[in-house]
Amino acid sequence: MKQDNMLAMILAGGRGTRLHDLTKKVAKPAVSYGGKYRIIDFPLSNCANSGIDIVGVLTQYESVLLNSYAAAGRRWGLDAKDSGVYILPPREKADTGLDVYRGTADAISQNIDFIDSYSPEYLLILSGDHIYKMDYSKMLDFHIESKADCTIAAIRVPLSEASRFGILNTRESGEIYQFEEKPKKPKSDLASMGIYIFKTEKLYRYLKADSEDPASSNDFGKNVLPAMLNAGERMMAYTFEGYWKDVGTLSSLWEANMDLLGEHPVFDLGDDEWRIRSRTAAEPPQYIGSDAEVRNSIVTEGCVIEGTVINSVLSNGVTVEKGAVVKDSIIMSETTVGEGSRVEYSILDEHVTLGADCRIGADKQTTKDVTVIGADAVLEANTDIEPGTIYSAKNGKGGSIK
Repeated sequence: MKQDNMLAMILAGGRGTRLHDLTKKVAKPAVSYGGKYRIIDFPLSNCANSGIDIVGVLTQYESVLLNSYAAAGRRWGLDAKDSGVYILPPREKADTGLDVYRGTADAISQNIDFIDSYSPEYLLILSGDHIYKMDYSKMLDFHIESKADCTIAAIRVPLSEASRFGILNTRESGEIYQFEEKPKKPKSDLASMGIYIFKTEKLYRYLKADSEDPASSNDFGKNVLPAMLNAGERMMAYTFEGYWKDVGTLSSLWEANMDLLGEHPVFDLGDDEWRIRSRTAAEPPQYIGSDAEVRNSIVTEGCVIEGTVINSVLSNGVTVEKGAVVKDSIIMSETTVGEGSRVEYSILDEHVTLGADCRIGADKQTTKDVTVIGADAVLEANTDIEPGTIYSAKNGKGGSIK
């Protein structure tokens, strides 16, 4: 399944502003997910499982953690001879002077020299902030068989929600004849997944024209793809049937974590044939106290549970003290829920400390928005945080409510 003729480029420089404090110090693809993963693990694992050996990761915003995390390609089996994960931050060049990526298309344009060093016939462009398992080699087979200049992966969504996505209008053959960005009255339920395969040389021509257009946003969805379509290039939709989640909002991130729970989870990470790999924390085994109660939850390495955990996802090193209750929540690494505290329908970021008898959030049935406590926040005993609040740490002590 080795793909010698295709190179992957992962766009991982986004700010993820709708995740608020969760992306205050880290890029969106580095946000924790599912107890032991980061979002970037999914496209990287998909590449490795699909036989793609060379992967460029284009980073920009708050990239220190992401750069160090993704650079170790061995986690995904991408450290053998003639393979690797390459971190590609913006860099100043003598001919342009640019030191930032101005858009998704510009990010690829600035790294054509990297791509050319491998001379791939096909180029796979991926977003670094989606949760899914996908065999890109099957998409490439479809691209070649269809004799396409560009193939866009797409997934069917409820028509009532289609206005939130870029929508592909296609003929019966799958050929795209119209692309609509978040249409008010969508004609189709086929939404773009932000996954593209191009003939490399064909893409270069459009990237060059786009970079020379001062009015362009230098974006694939807004500029490059419409330009190709208008020029009559053969563009095909590859319909994906499987789990896919854009975790661009707090609610969607919460939902994606909850999709891992249950005897028959909506999204199953236990598939031996398509492993999602990650960095395993150097933590001791989890400890569940004699009076503790854990139901329908993920509890990872290093956790100490003395209280109650229900329908929740706990990352490594989390402590839930005696009498504390965590329900319908995501608790990220090295966070402590103090004795007698109650956390409901909330996301607690890394290194949060709750004192005794705190009240965070409320029952999901009684509140619309998830409550968020930012990284490094320290809340004193008996602190109450209203449902739907986004609480930001301030110098690691206390915080401010937005």
